[in-house]
Amino acid sequence: MKVITAVKRVVDYNVKVRVKADESGVDIGNVKMSMNPFDEIAVEAATRLKEAGKATEVIAVSCGLTQSQETLRTALAIGADRGVLVETDAELQPLAVAKLLKAVVEKEQPQLVILGKQAIDDDAGQTGQLLAALLDWPQATFASNIEINDGTATVTREVDGGLEVVSLRLPAIVTTDLRLNEPRYVTLPSIMKAKKKPIDVVKPSDFGIDPSPRLKTLKVVEPAVRKAGVMVPDVATLVEKLKTEAKVI
Repeated sequence: MKVITAVKRVVDYNVKVRVKADESGVDIGNVKMSMNPFDEIAVEAATRLKEAGKATEVIAVSCGLTQSQETLRTALAIGADRGVLVETDAELQPLAVAKLLKAVVEKEQPQLVILGKQAIDDDAGQTGQLLAALLDWPQATFASNIEINDGTATVTREVDGGLEVVSLRLPAIVTTDLRLNEPRYVTLPSIMKAKKKPIDVVKPSDFGIDPSPRLKTLKVVEPAVRKAGVMVPDVATLVEKLKTEAKVI
C-alpha cells in the first residue's frame, strides 16, 4: 500500500507572529519556519503504518516556495521514503492546494492520503475535505486512531459529542488530530539519511493548474489589547461597575 502525506511550511508554533506595518499580512521575514504540527502527526502516522507492515512506501508532498524542501527533508527524516514539491510562489489557498494534491494523487495512485486537520497559519481546515470531494473518495477527519485491515481503514474521530468510529473502503482521505500520536524526535543519523532521499520538483503548470488565489485579504490586524482586571471588595461594587463603567447591565 502506497501512502501520501501532505506537509506545509508555516511559522514555527513557538514564534509570536507580527502583523506587517501596512497590515497586508503576517511578517515572516527572518522568522523561524517549520512543519505544520498537524502535518508532522500525519507523517508520523504514515511512517508507523509502514513500520507495521501495512504500507510499502510513504511519499511526502508539499506545495509552495523552494524553501519547502526543508520541510520535506524533515518529513523524510521522520520516515518518508521520497518527497514531491509542487513549487510555486503564488499565495496558495485550500482549493488550489487540493487541486495540486489531486494531480499528484492521480499520478502516484496511493491507497491512502493522510493530512493534518488544519494548518496553524490560516486555520482553514479545508484541504482534506476539498481533496476528498475532488477525488470522490471517502474521508475521515479529526482522526485520533487509524487501523488498516483488508483494504479498509477503521478511523476513530474526535467529534463534539465524544468519539465516532467510521469504516472506510480504501482509497481514502484521513486528516489527523492532536491525540493520534506523538511525533518522534528526529535524530542526526535520520537527518543525514534524509539528505540522500530523492525530492521531485514539479510546477503547477505541469498539471495544467492555475494556483492563483480566489480570495483577497483586505486587512490583517492584531487582536485588541485586553485591559487589566480590577479587584472589587464586594458584589455591590461589582454590580455598580458593570452598570456605570462596563455598561453591560
